[in-house]
Amino acid sequence: MHPIIIFSKMDFSQSNLFGYIEDLQELTIIERPVRRSLKTPEEIERLTVDEELSDIERAVYLLSSGQDIQGTSVVANLPVLMRQNPAETLRRVLPKIREVLHVAGVEMQLTAAVSFLTVLQEELMSIHTYSHSFLHIILQNLEHRDAGVSNAWLETLLAVIEALPKETVRHEILNPLVSKAQLSQTLQSRLLSCKIMGKLANKFEARIIKRDILPLVKSLCQDAEYEVRTCMCRQLEHIAQGIGAELTKTVVLPELVELARDEGSSVRLAAFETLVNLLDMFDADDRSQTVLPLVKSFCEKAFKADEAILVSLSFHLGKLCNGLYGIFTPEQHLRFFEFYKKLSTLGLQQENGQNDNQVQVQTLEQENKYILVRKNCAYNFPVLDALIGNLPEILELMTNGGESCGSENKLLSIPDLITALTTAEQRAATSLKWRTHEKLLQKYACLPHIISSDQIYYRFLHRMLTIILTNNVLPVQKAAARTLCVYLRYNPKQEQRHEVIQKLIEQLGQGKSYWNRLRFLDTCEFIMELFSKSFFCKYFFLPVLELTHDPVANVRMKLCYLLPKVKSTLRIPTDKHLLQQLELCIRKLLCQEKDKDVLTIVKRTVLELDRMEISVDAFLKRFYENDLLDQEKERQEYLLLEMEQLEKEKQQNEGRSTNINNKISEKKRRDSKTSSVLAKRITLSVPGSSSAASAGKEDKKSKLVRSQSFSTQALHPKYNTLDKCPNISSATGYTCSVSGMGKNCMLSFTDDSFRTHSGGNSGNTAFPSSSSCNLYNSADQKSSGNKEIQTRKVNLLLWVKMETSGIICSSQ
Repeated sequence: MHPIIIFSKMDFSQSNLFGYIEDLQELTIIERPVRRSLKTPEEIERLTVDEELSDIERAVYLLSSGQDIQGTSVVANLPVLMRQNPAETLRRVLPKIREVLHVAGVEMQLTAAVSFLTVLQEELMSIHTYSHSFLHIILQNLEHRDAGVSNAWLETLLAVIEALPKETVRHEILNPLVSKAQLSQTLQSRLLSCKIMGKLANKFEARIIKRDILPLVKSLCQDAEYEVRTCMCRQLEHIAQGIGAELTKTVVLPELVELARDEGSSVRLAAFETLVNLLDMFDADDRSQTVLPLVKSFCEKAFKADEAILVSLSFHLGKLCNGLYGIFTPEQHLRFFEFYKKLSTLGLQQENGQNDNQVQVQTLEQENKYILVRKNCAYNFPVLDALIGNLPEILELMTNGGESCGSENKLLSIPDLITALTTAEQRAATSLKWRTHEKLLQKYACLPHIISSDQIYYRFLHRMLTIILTNNVLPVQKAAARTLCVYLRYNPKQEQRHEVIQKLIEQLGQGKSYWNRLRFLDTCEFIMELFSKSFFCKYFFLPVLELTHDPVANVRMKLCYLLPKVKSTLRIPTDKHLLQQLELCIRKLLCQEKDKDVLTIVKRTVLELDRMEISVDAFLKRFYENDLLDQEKERQEYLLLEMEQLEKEKQQNEGRSTNINNKISEKKRRDSKTSSVLAKRITLSVPGSSSAASAGKEDKKSKLVRSQSFSTQALHPKYNTLDKCPNISSATGYTCSVSGMGKNCMLSFTDDSFRTHSGGNSGNTAFPSSSSCNLYNSADQKSSGNKEIQTRKVNLLLWVKMETSGIICSSQ
């Protein structure tokens, strides 16, 4: 069957014809390598090996008459041959490999270096046999003309030096090294000598290094080629570790100082990095008299030198500052800090209103180095643990800029702060460092002082609840639970608080997993620590007692340990009904508990509760009066409620004033239309009735204004409880003691909203008279009402800020 060709679909125009030709050429190009890869019968015959040959015989045959690819395969298979038949491999195969390597290509050389190292690491023979059979082959190929091959054999030799005995290293490597390090030798030979001496310094004792190696080190540090000086400078770190601190001070440090002033930038860079790595070996005198001036010189000349030094300096600056920390003067501290600031903005500075790019066009390579410098500065900014430990202070300074500002302006300067904080927490959660995650969650408790409550509610609070429910690490769960309680503590919106409380009770306290119910008890402990006793009794007392019927013994056991703290939140006789519920639950535990361990703890808890009842009953009044800390917590909770109420009143006043303004405009429009009719009626009216009507109208206006003023300044029903607190009373003076400072300060409230408006004088002072009020003066009413509410809100904010900052207030 022949293919059917439809000519009607083919276009043989000139343009398409060239396209067809190009396609055919591409097919030809694709096909050529396939044809070249095919082997001729003669080649196949040479590649064919008798299947009856043993592995050793086949290896010898391929190394003798085979091609390079077959020889490379034999060399790669050397460790397998050593495991199967080590004696025959050493006797017959290894000599053939030695002969082939003289003329072998790069691929076989690299394969041999790896195979030799594998034989050493797998310990397929004794080290004595290895040094006798393999060491000479390694040394012969060490100076291969290809740099990659030479480095591969060098890595194998350095690994062999660690395993060889000292005498073998001394006779086979150290003694020939003396001649290899001379100036008469090639550059490659001297570079190899530098790297080998760095390894030998850790092999011999200090006296042999001082006698045999240090003279070679000094000679190579003063070599005519900068590549040799650079290489030897980087090996001084290993040599210093081998000879000890005393010889390092007298021999290595002077060489480093001289190399740090070398004319070659790569030599100076190597000297600087070696100096930083050896800071721990220098005493205080060396660091202050030798190292510090050298580092200052580096910093001063860094911007004029090669950008590579700037990159290295920015990367090692943190380690350098830590190593020199004890010898810095305040002036030097400031100088290094300014230098760090300059590095962190390298490439971004603006001078005289012009960017650096406008003064001098930066190349792409230079810009990339500047980016790397700024990245290194960001890397050196913290140690991670130190950053997390000081996170509250850092966030406070970042958001406030060193100055106090309103909460609505805090995030304007750093718009990505919340995103960065959430990303940091997520990365810590996905890492294996659960201690870092725990510490981060603990420090996030500072966020109520940094960002608004709504931002915390929507971005962080629910995340904490998710961590409690899903995380498997107990310390992380507890840290999230306590931080969640802090967020709940400073949330001023009652609706959001009730939602969170409900979720805690339903998802934790009534959760299906006993692990969640255990975390609910942990959360309740934090609630008792952070909130007032009345708050805990109102929301959490009964849900906690419900866990006495929990089917899991561990939950009941943990609850029994918690019962004394639970009982300490009660106030007699106010919470008498809760005390009865507690006693009923304890009786049920005593009568119905079947687990022996839980029953034992219940009996101990009953004894402790009995002692608590005796002490509380005997000193109930004094206990209540001295419980000032709980009163402070309760008062702060009421202040948050008052702030929420003031915000609602403000919104209501704004809506009321808008309605009054609409009515005023409507009345003016109607009055303008009926002005003539009103004028006639006024002229025809009786004078006495006019005065009486106006008097009655003024009286109504006065009553209305007075009622509005009272409604604006009237206290919330919760104020009755606030008046009981010693800090919120009719007095205006307060004595405040600052915790941890040992000082007293005076605080004066001038807001009349906290005073009891009783008596004629105070009433006349607080409220305007009816004769001076106008019914339609809505603008004055709006400004007056908003000002009073704003003043009260400011005072409350000030009070809450003092309470949360550690200031404990008591009435004067």
